[in-house]
Amino acid sequence: MHPTRLSAAVAALALTASLAGTLAGTASAATNPQAQAVPAPVPVPPGQGKSLALAAADKAADSGLDGLRHGADEELVRTAVTPWAGGLYYAAYQRTYKGLPVAGGGDAVVLSDSAGRVRHVTAAPAPALKLSTRATVGSAAALATARAQLAGVESASAPELTVLIKGSKPVLTWHTLVVGRTAAGLPSSLDTYVDARTGKVTQATDKILHADGRGYHNGNVTIDTATTSMTDGTRSPFRCGGQNGSAYTGSSPWGSGSANDLVTACVDIMYAAQRENDMLKQWFGYNGQNGQGGMVPARAGLGEVNAYYDGTKTTFGHNQNGTMQLTGIDVVAHEYGHEIFDKTPGSAGSSNENGGMNESTGDIFGALTEHFANNPNDTPDYTVGEKLNFLGDNKPIRYMYNPSLAGDPNCYPQLNSGTEVHAAAGPQNHWFYLLAEGSNPGGGKPASPICSGGPSSVTGIGVQKAGKIFMGALLMKTSSWNHLAARRATLASAKNSYGSAECNAVKTAWNAIGVPAQSGETDCGGTTSPDFSLALNPATGSVQPGASVTSTVNTTTTGGSAQTVQLSASGAPSGITVSFSPSSVTSGGSSTMTVQVAAGTADGTYPITVTGTGSATHTVTYQLAVGAGTPPPTGCDNTEYTYQGSLASGQAEAQPDGSYYYSATSGTHVGCLRGPAGTDFDLYLQKWNGASWTDVAVGGTAGADEDTTYYGTAGYYRYVVHAYSGSGAYTLGLSAP
Repeated sequence: MHPTRLSAAVAALALTASLAGTLAGTASAATNPQAQAVPAPVPVPPGQGKSLALAAADKAADSGLDGLRHGADEELVRTAVTPWAGGLYYAAYQRTYKGLPVAGGGDAVVLSDSAGRVRHVTAAPAPALKLSTRATVGSAAALATARAQLAGVESASAPELTVLIKGSKPVLTWHTLVVGRTAAGLPSSLDTYVDARTGKVTQATDKILHADGRGYHNGNVTIDTATTSMTDGTRSPFRCGGQNGSAYTGSSPWGSGSANDLVTACVDIMYAAQRENDMLKQWFGYNGQNGQGGMVPARAGLGEVNAYYDGTKTTFGHNQNGTMQLTGIDVVAHEYGHEIFDKTPGSAGSSNENGGMNESTGDIFGALTEHFANNPNDTPDYTVGEKLNFLGDNKPIRYMYNPSLAGDPNCYPQLNSGTEVHAAAGPQNHWFYLLAEGSNPGGGKPASPICSGGPSSVTGIGVQKAGKIFMGALLMKTSSWNHLAARRATLASAKNSYGSAECNAVKTAWNAIGVPAQSGETDCGGTTSPDFSLALNPATGSVQPGASVTSTVNTTTTGGSAQTVQLSASGAPSGITVSFSPSSVTSGGSSTMTVQVAAGTADGTYPITVTGTGSATHTVTYQLAVGAGTPPPTGCDNTEYTYQGSLASGQAEAQPDGSYYYSATSGTHVGCLRGPAGTDFDLYLQKWNGASWTDVAVGGTAGADEDTTYYGTAGYYRYVVHAYSGSGAYTLGLSAP
């Protein structure tokens, strides 16, 4: 074991200590050793459900299931995992091209469950990518161009070489976020892409959406601060202070309670943001505004009629006549609602429709936080800015139950590309009110109109349920987010989080604002609709002309009863034939796909689409490289069970099937790892000791191949394959007593 290996190996094993979600997509086996039921008294290792869910999601991404299809030079890299109710997991993926991040399309989310079933897939469309990744404009020049877009610059991130999909075409760019002020003196957070060949700005989108001022202080409240500063030690990096970014110092009780005292303003800010943070955790099981427990810092005392989020902080000013600071519950929760939108998959898009949905998200989280806080100084409602007197007429600036009262569109068909973003919040705000409260809720709550062609009435399901469904949908958001995508995602969220009744309520509310039904949207039926998913193991193969290569097509029943799935292939060029044995399987079973390449077939990379047809149709993509490499390494023929997988450098995965096996008797465990030539792969056999996984055998030489032998007593075991350096496909053979 060379000197630097031990710490890297320990780090890799720490990541997999509880079968947690940092494991890469796991390979499938021809058979699963000792997979039958095991004695109840034996302590079962934790994390099995999460491991199976993420293994299924990673396999779907690797195999290009349905909308996850990607080219030979592209990968879907898992960037976030969010646990959800009922053993569900949202796995977010960013597309890369030759190792560079791709923006503007191609990102995806897979919803899977603890039984290892894929429940739902969302993906932003992206064209086939083919471009040079060589920049002719340097990062320093690109940064100077990006900074020049603003009159004054407060900060700018280091440029990152990125493939931007612009108008359905890929462009090599330098990406940076520049925060500062425009020539008109307005605050700006400019998400900027500079063409890496021409040096010109390709796209610049301002993350700040102006003129969102509302609110008032909340009376005597309890907030979480440090002893001598307005710093929240449990929701890092959250703090509140003045325009210089430093937290106010002092001691409790904070503030004077007066309308324009800035320490009092910070009390209001911290109270509302902390209640929103608590609401996300307690009502939805989501870990705070940034998904990691905290939220960005806040600044009070902006000398403008404005409040905004810029990706690095929130900033709050005063109302139009200067009589109060804009720090009420709805304005603070609204601005931190932008952080939720920004930090969930897909981030914030550039279209007016996407911007309107971002604004609506802020309004929805403002209403949710008011209901959670239930503060008598700001009673829960569905209006925005009702305490602000923004226009001097003592009226709100937006009405979620009837957006037209403020001149905003109620209905989706009223939107167009020129609708101002705050006005464009109207349809989704209207949908949320209908879902939460209904069209005629009674009890002093206002009635809500229904758009032309909609149902005669809508019955609400309650604000907490509506909020959880909406939050679950945001976790399926992609860069192409719009009302049609939101309809699909909220239906999936409702069906998977609750059931048929809530799913139908979501559908009725969308129908009531004129968002039409979408192809492939979730069936809200009272019983689970029959469905299945496909995965390939491996999803790529290399072969020389005149030879063949195989892959296993695995099927999983994801809904209803098992069904017959007919397998077929398309896209193979002349000289390449594809066959399946068997040609149809019962979902839950597998088939061996053989790809035969005739002598004389031209070298190249060929995507082959594998289609499974049953009650629904699903596809995966096999990337075949002819003459461009070698098949996954072999040499473990004398072991009982064989697994194949693929790892990028630094990744690790557990076998078998991202899980573990049970050995009922004492005996010898044999492991045989054959990694790709020129790499350094390691193999660890671990045993469950009742509380954690413990290494019992290690193959850690500075090479691609490892062999382990261990004599052990009955118990749970697993292998961990670690790509210490280098990437590629591997074969693992194992025998167990």
